[in-house]
Order: sequence, then structure tokens, then C-alpha cells
Amino acid sequence: MRQMTNSAVLKLVLVLVGLLPAVAAATEPPGNGNVVIGPEYQLDPTLTDQGNPQGRQFEFSLKLADSRIFPGTDSTLDPAKDVRRDRKIWVYVPAALKDVRDVPLLVTLDGPSQLNLVRYALDNLTVSQDPNRRLPAFVVVSVQNGGNDGKGSERGLEYDTMSDRFARFISEEVLVAVQSNAEIQRAYPGLTLTSDPAGRAVMGCSSGGAAALTMGWFRPDLFRRLITYSGTFVDQQDDDAPEEAQYPLGAWDYHSGLKLIEKSPKKPLRIFTHVAEFDNRANDPEETYHNWVMANERTAAALAAKGYDYRYVFSKASRHCDRSVFEQTLAETLVWMWQDYQPAAR
Repeated sequence: MRQMTNSAVLKLVLVLVGLLPAVAAATEPPGNGNVVIGPEYQLDPTLTDQGNPQGRQFEFSLKLADSRIFPGTDSTLDPAKDVRRDRKIWVYVPAALKDVRDVPLLVTLDGPSQLNLVRYALDNLTVSQDPNRRLPAFVVVSVQNGGNDGKGSERGLEYDTMSDRFARFISEEVLVAVQSNAEIQRAYPGLTLTSDPAGRAVMGCSSGGAAALTMGWFRPDLFRRLITYSGTFVDQQDDDAPEEAQYPLGAWDYHSGLKLIEKSPKKPLRIFTHVAEFDNRANDPEETYHNWVMANERTAAALAAKGYDYRYVFSKASRHCDRSVFEQTLAETLVWMWQDYQPAAR
């Protein structure tokens, strides 16, 4: 992280002691730090079809009943909330991929989510002539959630639980299924996904954003590049979850309560976070809205204080998981997330 000016340091100190909102800290050019955008938004041209070669997309399903980790029968589930029988998986292999061994990857949650935008970013930025605006040729694995939302739901169980369970599910079941998929292997014989955690990224929005942080936090040996939009860093962990004993406030414990980011040894993670000015306001015009923005501000401040490679975007005049924010920022977010990537030596 580059050196900050004295005024920037002062502003950051004020943020950390609660005398200044995190979004008022020094706005920096693309790179680490806090960035304020909006209220007007534009679609980044690199997130559109620019005529570059396109890759191949695959789709298959996994039965929840066949999963060892999330079979859809957890005792904490609310029987009134539906659980999917099958979970769809989408895989995109960019045209720029030449070496199919130990391929880096991005897992996106709530699939297909923003997969179309990520595809355009890969099509255009893997062949970019600008070294500061270039992406490695990574495979995208977009994973559908298990169904419904909130406490007592399968999605909530997967995304809002403070444990390594979801990271293990992705690594041990989903990625294994991708590598063994017959159609993918016919198209790309011998394709293998890297086991190097520095070559594994995760992106999610809302509870999917909380899940992205949790995957890296509990298993930095599996995932180290984390992208969260409108992250649910509030207490949405199921009240009956056994994890309540150790993490009683769920994801709120990252920045408040237990203050896990502040009090834990620094982990080898690179973290993007975002919150919208009116994030989640439609769901609760008062308490949830304020908690949502506060939670993300505190998370960013804790990451800054601990010296993490982090980037925090506050988007004005925008709402929860706002499409316009993705359309303006996603290409830059992906470039920043991967800018220091070096494939592991074979």
C-alpha cells in the first residue's frame, strides 16, 4: 500500500475513532484505499461486446442430496423456506486461455449473477494492450445458491454462517465437479484448476459478499482474492447455528463485537468491499439501512488499520447490489484484484 499524505492519515485516524465517516477519508486514484463514486454512472465499454474472440460457456447441475456438505437437510433450516433440489453451475472459459494446466479461477456466487459482465471483461481485458488494464485468462465458475434467503434458509446457511463450510463445499465439491465434467474435458482436455490460493478469487453481493469474505477468512489456504458488493456484514447467521457459540453476532463480528479483523493476525488476503448510499433501505428504512452502511464502513476501516491490500467503494445515489454500480466498476475491480497475480512455479 503506497504512502498516504499527512492529511490522509489524519482522516483515517478520525475514521477509526468514529469522528469521521469512512467515506470521507481521502479518495485515492485506482489502487488501494477508499473511493467515492456517483451519483451518475456509466457503463464501462470493456463490459460490452467489442468484437474480441469469445470463450465457451458450459452449464450443468449438482443435486443437493448428493452433497456431503450441503445436502439441503440441515437441522437449522426453516421448513417453510424452499430448498432447491438441483444447483446449477455455469463455467466460462475465455478464448485467451492457452495453457489448461493449473488455471486461475473466479467463483461468483448467486449464479449466474453478473456472469455476463465478467465474460465481457475477460473477452476484452485478457487481450488488452495496456499493461495496467489487463486480466489473466482465468476460468469463471458461477454457482447457484441452495435456495430462499435469510435466517433459516439454505442460502443463508451457506452464505451467512461463520465457518469454513462453504469454502470447503466450493473447493471439494464444486471445483472437483467442474474439473471432472465430461463436456468441459472434451473441449479442453486435461484442464485443471489451480490449487494455489493466490490464483483463486471469489465474488458475491449481499450475503454472497459476506460469504466471499468468510471463504477467505476461514480458509486463506484455499481462497485469497475476495470481492464483496453490498456485503451483509450484519448479524444474519441463523440463531440455531452451532457457530453462534463462538461467533454470536455472525458477520457483524468481523468489525464489531469480537472485532475479528482488528484483533486477529493479518491474513494473506486481497479484499474489495463496496456499499451503496441507500444500501438495503427498501427492506428497512431505518435500522437495517444504517447498520448496512455502518458495517461496511467499519469493515473498510478495520482493513485499513490492519494494513490489508484493500479497496473500498462507496457509491452515491445507489441501492443494494445496484446494477449501475457493477456496470461502472466491475472491470476496474477485477483489474485491481488480479494486478499482482503471478502463476505458481511448476
